[in-house]
Amino acid sequence: MKLKKLIPQLASAIINAGFDTNIKEVQSLSIPKIKSGADIFAICPEKEGKTTAIIMGVIQQLKEPFEEAPRAIIITSTKEKAFELEEQFISLSKGTKLRSFIAFDQGIIQYQKDEIYDGLDVLICTPKRLMELVNINGVPMTKVKMLIVDNAETVITNSNHAIIYRIADGLKNPQILFFANKWHKSFDTVEERIMKAPYIFNIEPK
Repeated sequence: MKLKKLIPQLASAIINAGFDTNIKEVQSLSIPKIKSGADIFAICPEKEGKTTAIIMGVIQQLKEPFEEAPRAIIITSTKEKAFELEEQFISLSKGTKLRSFIAFDQGIIQYQKDEIYDGLDVLICTPKRLMELVNINGVPMTKVKMLIVDNAETVITNSNHAIIYRIADGLKNPQILFFANKWHKSFDTVEERIMKAPYIFNIEPK
């Protein structure tokens, strides 16, 4: 991953956070492909930089605020993971003024709907709450261009695959990114069902 090929605000934030001195393999492989608009599966062990790779990729693609409807949806397994993602997003997006919001199961759904309609660029959410919001027209979907699933091997279980398929089917030509600690048998169906010739990165434990 060459920083000079990223938007200046992101490159500067990466340097300020010290990530430039320790670029992870998942980041160096996935960011250029995300930048190109490709779909990907990125499989690598825990704590090897997947969260940061997701956030870098989203910031690079969105670049700056635009209108009010979200342009990226990041689905993750738990409220705690959602807050971890947003913390990274806030750190790396400071120079861009991109806006994010978290929607999770325990939150007040009407408040979350109101906050989403106030305007944002990135919605970070748990799968059940995303579907609940979609069912009450709580998420404007017309501008969504990126659908990302973090901890995908966990999210895809417990019938959450139906939620992912419904969201993907309702979008117009989205870029779909799956990040996981390990390959799940359902990913073969995901690839066939909603992806377009995805790149697959399977990074072995060090």
